[in-house]
Order: sequence, then C-alpha cells, then structure tokens
Amino acid sequence: MNGRRHLLLVDDEASIRDPLARYLERQGFRVTEAANAAAARQALGAYGIDLVLLDIMMPGEDGLSLTRHIREQGEIPVILLTARSEETDRIVGLEMGADDYVVKPFSPRELVARIKTILRRAAQGPRAEQGSSTDYRFAGWTLKPAEQELYSEDGTLVPISSGEYRLLEALVQRPRQVLSRDQLLDLTQGREAGPFDRAIDNQISRLRKKIEADPRNPALIKTVWGGGYRLAADVRTS
Repeated sequence: MNGRRHLLLVDDEASIRDPLARYLERQGFRVTEAANAAAARQALGAYGIDLVLLDIMMPGEDGLSLTRHIREQGEIPVILLTARSEETDRIVGLEMGADDYVVKPFSPRELVARIKTILRRAAQGPRAEQGSSTDYRFAGWTLKPAEQELYSEDGTLVPISSGEYRLLEALVQRPRQVLSRDQLLDLTQGREAGPFDRAIDNQISRLRKKIEADPRNPALIKTVWGGGYRLAADVRTS
C-alpha cells in the first residue's frame, strides 16, 4: 500500500479509542477519531476515508445503523468492533455490509493484519485486476467490469459493494455451474479473507435483495443444498 491510508475510528469509549488510535498511527496509518455516529458522519463527509473501524454498541445511533449508511453511500470498507460474541450479531453486521469484525478484547496486531488485508483486497479489486471492457448481460441485468457497476433493464444504476460485485462476477462468468462456498471464497476473496463460515451466504442474501423479484423465492441465484450456489440464467457478453 502506497502512502498513509486514512482510517476512521468510531468508538464511544475513549479508553479504547485513544490508545488504539495511537497504535495505528505508529503502524503508519492516519487516524481520525469519532466518539459517536454523528461525529463519524461528519468525518466521512469531510475526509477521504479509506476504511472505518466501527464499534457496534454506542449511545444513540449504533454501529449497525451507521454501517448501513456507509454502505448506501459507497464502498468504504468497514470493520466492526464488538464486545459481543454471539453469532447473530456477527451475521447481522455482515448482512449490513461490513467487511470484517473483531471481538473485544482483540489483539492490535491482528487488527492491523486484517486492516491491511482488506485495504489490499480493495486496491486489487476487479477493476484493477481485470480492466475488462466485456459486459455481462443476464435476465435483463448488465454487469460492467470496467466500471464495476450493475445496471437494471431500464438502465438504472444499482448500488453494489465491491464484495457483492466480486461474487456476482464469479457467478456470471460461470452461468448454471454449481459453485461451492469454498470455491466462491477463493474466487472472490482468497483464503486470506477471514474466518467467516457464512460470509458468502450473507453476500448472496444482499445480492438477492437487489436483483431478485422475490428474494425469498430466488429465480436467478439458486441455492444447491449441500453444494453451494449457481446462476440460473444464460449470460451474454458484449
């Protein structure tokens, strides 16, 4: 990674936020601190933030709500910081669009490793890797690798995160082929992606909400029980 990447650290506990910010700065990052969601929103509007470290449990607007806002605005990676260990909280965070999470108390060294992995993956996303001008058209949808964008049949741009894009690209490049979760992890994130058994499931769920007429009864992205997922549509390239 070239240059100092700018992190936004959002946590209402100064006893956690301040020493962590100092540690991250010693690791070569630029860090902006925010004690609540309102301050975080201001920082997001004022600076070019490369990644957000976000506490889930905060007074007022919580981290999950702020994650949803960040994802609606663009593709800034989000790592959730949570004191909770229940699977439900982790899954909800991922469904909101978070890229990763760490459970308090955590190792600062591990956190830095995860930050670097996500920033590296974002820098080496499909646009940088592919540079492809081939568009994929399926069931009225158009996926444009050159712009990393998804368009509906009437030409409307549909917001899509980098993780969702990589997953959909893997599917449209292999239409009607069953892809296991392990295969999809390898194709979209690599083995450095993290320990999330349900990361692919959550991204599939978010994709279905965007491209399926009825996400609860999907017609395009089919679940193959015991196998994985397949795109149940023909794909044309242009």
